[in-house]
Amino acid sequence: MARSEQWETKDPDGNAVNLPASLWHEKILQNHPELAGHVDDVLRAVQAPDVIYIDPTYAERRRFYLRGAGPSRWLLVVVSYEQSPARIISAFGIRKDPRAPWSK
Repeated sequence: MARSEQWETKDPDGNAVNLPASLWHEKILQNHPELAGHVDDVLRAVQAPDVIYIDPTYAERRRFYLRGAGPSRWLLVVVSYEQSPARIISAFGIRKDPRAPWSK
């Protein structure tokens, strides 16, 4: 895929969510190279997540968690709804179960 392209999906509410190829290559893979080959999992995490939480720092962002996908136990994908269409801005694997931002 050329870096000028993008991937598209929809969240469970039917909102369009994009992942620009430039962001995938220049931010996400640069910080998390273990995600190479997992772009389909990242899109699936947004489309059919196991857990969704509002980001505790930015109310216009959501955290989508998908169990058993990507390079770890969970795949965490952060979507920003601060622009239209919404955009995937980060993704990485985590081992611990997701916890609500307000829980300790």
